[in-house]
Amino acid sequence: MDMNLGMRSESEALLHQVKTMIQDEIQPLEAEYHGEIDKGDRWQYTPRQAEILEGLKATAKSRGLWNFWQSDPQLGKGLTTVEYAYFAEEMGKTPLAAEVFNCSAPDTGNMDVFARYGSEEMKQRWLAPLLAGDIRSAYLMTEPDRASSDATNISLSCVADGDHYVLNGEKWWASGAGDPRCKVYIVMVRTGGDDAPKHQRHSMIVVPADTPGIEVLRPMQVYGHDDAPHGHMHIRFTAVRVPVENMLLGEGRGFEIAQGRLGPGRIHHCMRAIGQAESALELLCQRALKRQAFGKPLADLGANFDIIAEARMDIEMARLLCLKAAWYMDQGDARAAAPWISQIKVVAPRVALKVIDEAIQMHGGAGISQDTPLARAWTHVRTLRLADGPDAVHRRQVARAELRTYR
Repeated sequence: MDMNLGMRSESEALLHQVKTMIQDEIQPLEAEYHGEIDKGDRWQYTPRQAEILEGLKATAKSRGLWNFWQSDPQLGKGLTTVEYAYFAEEMGKTPLAAEVFNCSAPDTGNMDVFARYGSEEMKQRWLAPLLAGDIRSAYLMTEPDRASSDATNISLSCVADGDHYVLNGEKWWASGAGDPRCKVYIVMVRTGGDDAPKHQRHSMIVVPADTPGIEVLRPMQVYGHDDAPHGHMHIRFTAVRVPVENMLLGEGRGFEIAQGRLGPGRIHHCMRAIGQAESALELLCQRALKRQAFGKPLADLGANFDIIAEARMDIEMARLLCLKAAWYMDQGDARAAAPWISQIKVVAPRVALKVIDEAIQMHGGAGISQDTPLARAWTHVRTLRLADGPDAVHRRQVARAELRTYR
């Protein structure tokens, strides 16, 4: 079977518009946007922040540069996963871009869940405003007292009580739950007992963020940063009552939904990580040529030629692996795609971290300061080695697939 890793001409034209908007309109405003975070309440958008973000979103939407992640042409642009890889890489080069084009995690995955598995009422109440970029959402899966790398450990209690379910327990790393625009959670819960098959004990339920009994305990910090106003929140559920019709697909089908949701999400993260690696390499090369020490440009000192060459080769290999995983996703066989998704989920963050770290080193003290985007990029990419499954779990899946052919 031919493996086409290219793009249609109409998609290339869209990508050119995205690149141009990022370079000319989004990146010039990012320093001002981030400079607003510490003004007043960190968990509210300042008037200027809102003006920047909503203005850029309105511009993108007016140009039809919107919802690229959605392969259904009725909801998005009908891009293949391979084509979207090129868009996500560009969006990964700068922190605001994904939201400007309504391609942010965790909303993309949640919109997919609502589109695939949601009732008509859910689609009207939650999917429509998410597709329009009017609200944000969160996905609650991991728990503080459970090894969530094995998701069968998830234990947040969900017990039927008449025409409601009652939820009790805690979740953490609920990305985006700190955003004042976050209006809805999709929550992985335990509904089955120990007598049920291991992968039929869990369910997914839709919970409005303002439901009584929900308490945001704290924002989790990533290397000392709270990512306000987006945030990764630690949340407690105490006797939270949710209507039975908010259950997605029915009890015991949580893992089925999770795999449909997490596969695309994992590869989107990887695509953006490659974009971050490209941005870091650009900064590295600029610094190597402009900065002088010992009477020479840094590029001419030590092993810096080799470092730059290795970074370029690593990025190219990671991109090709990402495109191959995307191609397998486009074939529609999730089982065949899974080992490739696991491979890139390990490789892309590893490569991006390596390149970002070399760029930091090339910048010296400035590299770990607020004067470059590198320190923030490093902390973000470092979390990807844990988000959507840690490296060890994905390596396990790759090894199992490899050994299966010999058993």
